[in-house]
Amino acid sequence: MSKPVPERAIESRWPVALTIFLALGLTSVLPDRLRLLPIWFLYLEIITIFAAMFAVGWTRGKKRWLRVERVVMLFFCLVMGTATLIGLGELIREIVTGSKAIDGLYLLTSSISLWISNVLIFSLLYWQIDVGGPEARLHNSKQTPDWIFTQASLPEDIMPNWKPTFIDYLFLSFTTATAFSPTDTLPLTQRAKLLMMTESSISLVNIAAIAARAINILGS
Repeated sequence: MSKPVPERAIESRWPVALTIFLALGLTSVLPDRLRLLPIWFLYLEIITIFAAMFAVGWTRGKKRWLRVERVVMLFFCLVMGTATLIGLGELIREIVTGSKAIDGLYLLTSSISLWISNVLIFSLLYWQIDVGGPEARLHNSKQTPDWIFTQASLPEDIMPNWKPTFIDYLFLSFTTATAFSPTDTLPLTQRAKLLMMTESSISLVNIAAIAARAINILGS
């Protein structure tokens, strides 16, 4: 039988903070016509999210601050996901209309930036919603999981008291964006399947339409 997790145990936020910082950094270096949000809004977002995560750590995971962090994180994913879709749509429009403002290098760098942002945003979303969030997973919430990980099905003597952390969701997001399908982690709920379909579709359009066109231009 696994040992219970200490009552006030919380998951480390450092990998999450680095991911958010990287996602905002990638957005800030996109060309102005691909960036939906002004720079000042990006700074405001990062301050708000980091403040919420700091409060969670400072209070050792009080429910009020966990709820605040969850709302802020989901809002961040919604805004950044919308911005990624708009940037992707703008690139496709420029390709279709034959805009002279684009070249192969511009398309390739923008495509890579949007692809990485897609992976990072969905990793944050998966991490926050599965079983109600990181602390709910640590404290063995009875809520139905959205994904089943391979490690969770192993005997306790091999993986004692194993719980997925952010890196596991980052890997899940990466494989979803590259393989366009589940690999070692299976979705159980309808929302998990819909989210993975959405991420795979964004990645597929990005690679098939934009990155391929960029490589074609550079190679001609």
